Amino acid sequence: MELYDINIYSKSDRYYIEQIGTFVRSSRLSQNKTQQQLADEAGINRTTLVQLEKGKSVNLLSLVQVLRSLKKLYVFREMEAKPQLSPLQLAEIEHKYKQRERARPTKTQKNKLQSDW
Repeated sequence: MELYDINIYSKSDRYYIEQIGTFVRSSRLSQNKTQQQLADEAGINRTTLVQLEKGKSVNLLSLVQVLRSLKKLYVFREMEAKPQLSPLQLAEIEHKYKQRERARPTKTQKNKLQSDW
């Protein structure tokens, strides 16, 4: 485990919830939206948004709705499951699409090359 990982895991859950609230609040203010405007756009109560910005626990769906309204869903990009190929699958694909490196005469071409002597 790297030092960077140790720093991440040493912080409490509360710290990360507060960081999310700070992120939402600063994003809202940078877009010059009031809490009521954002809550209406996200389809949630203003009280829920206040709780979120204060670092209180809220429903995950509410967080997604708020981030969608703020056009900040990119924060979930790191969580996307990416299909991974096994080494065998990768080798099969490489073999299938490998460029030929040289040509070989076919059987009919070999017969023509034989001399009549």
